[in-house]
Amino acid sequence: MKTALIIRHVPHEGVAAYREPIEAAGYQVDRVDVGDPAFAGRCLTEPDLVIMMGGPMAVYDRATYPWINCQLHRLAKRLEADRPTLGVCFGAQMIAAALGARVYAGGTQEVGFHPVTVHDETSPLRHVAHVPMLHWHGDTFDLPEGTRLLASSDVYAHQAFSRGRNLLALQFHGEMGEDPRVDAWIAQGAADMVAAGQTADGIRAAYVEHGPRAITASRAMIAEWLSGLN
Repeated sequence: MKTALIIRHVPHEGVAAYREPIEAAGYQVDRVDVGDPAFAGRCLTEPDLVIMMGGPMAVYDRATYPWINCQLHRLAKRLEADRPTLGVCFGAQMIAAALGARVYAGGTQEVGFHPVTVHDETSPLRHVAHVPMLHWHGDTFDLPEGTRLLASSDVYAHQAFSRGRNLLALQFHGEMGEDPRVDAWIAQGAADMVAAGQTADGIRAAYVEHGPRAITASRAMIAEWLSGLN
């Protein structure tokens, strides 16, 4: 059976709704938290699929999070080998950094459900075109050399990119829409939420309104991407 490794940077940012299409594609799913002492010894090139999820930390805050350098080093080896890799939010920023691109504070908090503009509607991103997706970040990145920009938002130009068939990086959170752990996001990201002009009640209401459609579209996106892996 094919293996998929989920790298979780904080406990409340898991694979959520993406688990269903990953398992449906025939992967046996394993998970490791970066806080687990065993993480430093995990080979990131070996799994058939690696999925790196989000987190409130910044790629450039390596003094506070020494595991970032270790993870970037192993991630770069995986990407050099063109092994199938999916990154979400912080995970997407890690991919950008591992490919040599700059990751930096964008100056604006993008929080809440907003649609993305899909630039290539022949790509798997076509499923999420015009569908409000959950965003929760203030960092952004330059587009790595050799990659293709797939989507943008009104706030940040770089919302998704790919390289060939085996690499997909998503700044937005298509996996979130039904997972109750959104309450932990609201509690942890209260300052960012306020900075973006959002409220806890507003986020919860939008989650109920847009979440199911976002998940349906995002699962179709991930399923199509997985079906095209080399």
